[in-house]
Amino acid sequence: MAVLNKIRQRSVFLIVIIALALFSFVLADVIRNGGLSSQKSQNTIASVNGEDLSREEFARQVEALQRNSGGSVSTIQAANRVWDQQLRQIIIENQLEEIGLRAEEDQITQMIKAQMSNNPNFVNEAGVFDENRLREYVANLRATSPQAYAQWEQYTQNMAGTARQSLYLNMISAGVGATLTEAEQAYRMQNDNIDLRFVQIPYSSISDDEVEVSKSEIKDYIQNHSAQFETEKSVNMQYVFFEEAPSSDDRTEAKQALTDLMGNSVEYNQASKANDTVAGFENTNDVENFVSQYSDLPFNNQFVFKNDLPQGIADEIYNLSEGDVFGPYEEDGYWKVSKLLETRQMPDSVKASHILVTFQGTQFDPEVTRTKEEAQALADSVAGVVRNDQSKFAELASQFSSDRSNKEQGGDLGYFSPGMMIPAFEDYVFENEEGDIGVVETDLGYHVISIDEQTEEEKAVKIATIAKEIEPSERSRNDLFNEVTKFQIAAGENDFSEQAKSNNYQVRTVRSVKALDENLPGIGAQRNVIQWAFQDDVKSGDVKRFDTPNGYVVAQVTAKNKAGLTSVEEASSRVIPIITKRKKAEIIKQQISSNSLQEIAQNQNVIVQTANAINLASPTLAGAGREPEVVGAAFGLETGQVSKPVAGEKGVYVFEVTNRTEAPGLNSYNAVAQQETAQRRQTAGSRVFEALKKKAEIEDNRAKFY
Repeated sequence: MAVLNKIRQRSVFLIVIIALALFSFVLADVIRNGGLSSQKSQNTIASVNGEDLSREEFARQVEALQRNSGGSVSTIQAANRVWDQQLRQIIIENQLEEIGLRAEEDQITQMIKAQMSNNPNFVNEAGVFDENRLREYVANLRATSPQAYAQWEQYTQNMAGTARQSLYLNMISAGVGATLTEAEQAYRMQNDNIDLRFVQIPYSSISDDEVEVSKSEIKDYIQNHSAQFETEKSVNMQYVFFEEAPSSDDRTEAKQALTDLMGNSVEYNQASKANDTVAGFENTNDVENFVSQYSDLPFNNQFVFKNDLPQGIADEIYNLSEGDVFGPYEEDGYWKVSKLLETRQMPDSVKASHILVTFQGTQFDPEVTRTKEEAQALADSVAGVVRNDQSKFAELASQFSSDRSNKEQGGDLGYFSPGMMIPAFEDYVFENEEGDIGVVETDLGYHVISIDEQTEEEKAVKIATIAKEIEPSERSRNDLFNEVTKFQIAAGENDFSEQAKSNNYQVRTVRSVKALDENLPGIGAQRNVIQWAFQDDVKSGDVKRFDTPNGYVVAQVTAKNKAGLTSVEEASSRVIPIITKRKKAEIIKQQISSNSLQEIAQNQNVIVQTANAINLASPTLAGAGREPEVVGAAFGLETGQVSKPVAGEKGVYVFEVTNRTEAPGLNSYNAVAQQETAQRRQTAGSRVFEALKKKAEIEDNRAKFY
C-alpha cells in the first residue's frame, strides 16, 4: 500500500518521464531513418526530373511482369525492365511537355483504327473496318460498364502518348541524314583498295620485365581518359560458400535403406496380433504399388529402348531376364535398384495422323456443343469413311478436327517416340500395325488415328526402379551449421582469408559489385548478400552469414567504393596492359633504323608479309587481324613509299603500299546517301534518349527495395 501511495503522489512526474522516453524513442527513429522526410523515401522508388515514382505502383508492375513471364524472370530483372520502361516514358514525356508537342485527334483516331483493323467485332460484311461499329461499341461500354469504359479511356490516353512520341521521333529522324559528300566518302571507304607489304614486330618480342608501369602513370591515364573510367558506387567482397551436401555416412545409410527393401521383411500386424511376411522388391507381385509406396521417384509404366537407359549400365539392365534385379547403383543423386518387368518388340518411333472429335465438357474445345455420344458416333463414322478411302483423311481432318495445330496439315503429327503422347493414344499407335485406323478415347475427346509409318521393330523393356535420394541428414546439417558459425565468428574477429586458408576453405573474391547486381560468381543469384553489403551501416571488414537453398555463404565486405573515377587499384588490370603496350612500342621503334622491309625483318627475326584488297571500312590485315591505325596510315602513303614505324593493336608495323585501286566514281551518290541516312535514322531514337537521360536529374532508390 505504501508503494502504491507513493506512485499516486508522483503520477504527474511519472507521466512526464514516460512521455519524454517515448519522444526520445520516436526522435531516434526519425534520425535513424533520415529525418522527417523518411516517409516519402519509404514510398518513393525513384525520382526523375522531380517526378516521383510510387513504390506501390512500381511493385504492382513488377509483379505483373513476373506473372506474365511465367516465372522465367527474377524479381530484380523484372524491376530493371519496369524501370527502363518508366524512365524512358518519363524522360520523353518531359521533353514533349517542354517543347509543347501535342497529337491531333485525327492522328490518334488513325492509330486506333490501325490497332483495331483486324478485330472481327469492328469489321463489316465486306471485311473492311467500320468506324461506326467502333463508336457503337464505345457508347455501349459507357452505358453498361463504367469499369470497362475507364479501361478504354486509359487505352486511348496511352495511344495519345504513343502518337506524341511517334511525332517527336519522326521529327528527330527527319533531321538526320547523310549528304552527297558523306555518301561519296562512305563509298570510297568501302571500295577503294590498297595492297601492302609489311613487317610486324609483336609486342611479345619485348619481355614484360623490361617495362615498368608506376601508379602515377596509371593515375594520369585515368584522369586523361576520365569518360572511360567513370563508375557508380560499388563494393568489393570476398566469401566462402558452404555446400549442404550428404556425408559419407548419409550415403551409406541411403544405400542400406534401399538394400533393406530388396528381400522379404516381417512386420507385426496389429489387427491379427501376429507377424506378417511382407514381400520385398525382388519378390513382390504388385511392383507398381511397391514403387509408389517405398520409392522416392514415381513408377514409370512405359517401355524404353537401350539408348534411354543410364549410360555405363545400360547393357546390364537391358540384358536382364524378366524378373531379374540390378543394383544398387548411383545415378543423379539417388541410389537405385531396377527390375526388368517385361520385354517387347516394337518400333522406336511412329508417324501418325489424327482427327480429334471433342464433346461438351472437354477442355480442348470449350465452345463445342455435341454430346459425348454424338462425338463417339461422329468419330466412328469418320473412321469408317477413311478405312474405305484413306485419301479423304486430310479433308475430314480439316472439316471435323478440333486440333487447330495440325488440322490444316491433314492431322499430321509427324514422328514421335514413346512417352510423347497421351497413354491411350500411344498404346494404340505402338501396339498396332502400320496402316491401321482406329478410334481411341482420351480426356481430350475421341481420336480417329491413322498409323502412317513405323520404324523397324526392336527390343524394348519395361523397367521398375526403386530409388532413395542421397541427401544430408539432420546430423549432417547440424554439423555444417556449427562449422559455418565457428568460421563466421573467427573470420569476424581475425583475418578472413587466413581463417579460410587454415581450414582449407575456398575464398572467392569479387570486385566492383553494383547496387543492383544480383549474382555472385560461382553461386548465382544472391541478392540478399548484395543488399546487405550496400547498407549504410555496413562497413569495410564486416562479416555476415547467409542461408541459401544449397547451404550457407559467409561474406565479408572488403571495400566500399564511392561513385566517381575508378581507383588506381581497380583500374590497374585495364590500364597496365595499355601503358605497357605503349612503352614496348617505343622500345621497338628505337630498334628500327632501316627503311628496308627485308632488313627490318632480318634484324627483328620476323618475315615480310603481304595483304591485298584492304579498305578503310574493314581495316583487317591478313595474318595480323584488325589494325585500323595501320590501315589508316597506309592510305596516307604514296605507292612505293615505306612508312615510319606505326604502333598497332598487336605490334609495331612498317609497311609499303604496293598497289592502289580507286573504285570508279558513280554518276549519282543518292542511293548511297539514302542507305547511310537509313542506318543513321535507325539509331536516332536511342541516341536521343541517351542524351536526354544524361541531362536528366535521376534519384534511383531501387536497390533499397529489391
